[in-house]
Amino acid sequence: MANHIQAKKRNRQSIKRKVRNMTLKSWTRKSIIRLRSAIAAGELSQAEELLKVAVKNLDKSVSKSVMKKHTASRTISRLTIAVNKLR
Repeated sequence: MANHIQAKKRNRQSIKRKVRNMTLKSWTRKSIIRLRSAIAAGELSQAEELLKVAVKNLDKSVSKSVMKKHTASRTISRLTIAVNKLR
């Protein structure tokens, strides 16, 4: 357990960041799962809407340093290609 004021503050900050990162990861994963299920069902209009949400969540994850830039870019590319194949 932290004894100094600075260490206590750093502990509080790390807990806040952990909660924020876990929430953002969860939202991102859920949006990708929903999109992939819509793609599997062949629903183009729903897949296009869910793609926008997934891209937004992935970009937000990158801006908050939860996910690496290239990982998000690769995921967005693959999801976009999958949606475009439905057309």
